Amino acid sequence: MMKKEHTLTVYTENQVGLLNKIAIIFSRRKINLESFNSSPSEIEKIYRFTIVVIETEEVVRNLVRQIEKIVDVFKVFNNTNDEIIWQQIALYKVPTSVIMKDVKVERLLREFGANAVVIRSDYTVFEATGQDDEINNLLKELDKYGLIEFVRSSRIAIIKSSEGVHKKVLDMQKNDPRKSPINNEYLNHKSKIFQM
Repeated sequence: MMKKEHTLTVYTENQVGLLNKIAIIFSRRKINLESFNSSPSEIEKIYRFTIVVIETEEVVRNLVRQIEKIVDVFKVFNNTNDEIIWQQIALYKVPTSVIMKDVKVERLLREFGANAVVIRSDYTVFEATGQDDEINNLLKELDKYGLIEFVRSSRIAIIKSSEGVHKKVLDMQKNDPRKSPINNEYLNHKSKIFQM
C-alpha cells in the first residue's frame, strides 16, 4: 500500500496528560508527525487536535482505533487532503531597506496576499496564509531579498463533509445520563453517540 498524507481531527476533553497518551501511540509505532495543532473547538470544554501524518491507509485506520480507545477522546476523523479545507500561517522577516528600494518585492508580496504586521526601520514582518506550495514559493522568493527569519504554523483544517461533533455533543448534554444513578450508562451512551 502507498503512503499518503492524512489529517486526523481528534475531538477530546481537555485533560492533563492526554497529549502524552496520544504521543505514545505515535512513538510506539515510530510514526513521525508532519504537523500537530491543538485548539478549542466550537464547543466549550471540548478541544480538537489536528494531526498530519504520511502513512498507509491501513496504518492510519489502526491509529484511529487506538486513539479512540483513550477515555478522554470523543471521536477521531481521518481525512485525505481532498476531503478537507486547510491552511497554515507563515511569518517572514525581511530587511525594510530592501522593500523600500525594490518595487519587485512589493509586487511579490501583493501577488501572494502577504500583509505587513510589523514595520520597523531595520526589518518588516509579513504574514501570509496558504498551503505548503504557496508558503514555500514565497519563502524561496523572499530568500533572494535577504530573508532574515521565517516561521510557519501547524495545519488547521475543517472537514468538508462533516458536521464535526457539535450536534452530537449538544444532544448528549440535553439527554445527560450522568443524572441517572448508574455511571456505566453514561459511558455506553457516549460510546454509541460517537460511533459513525
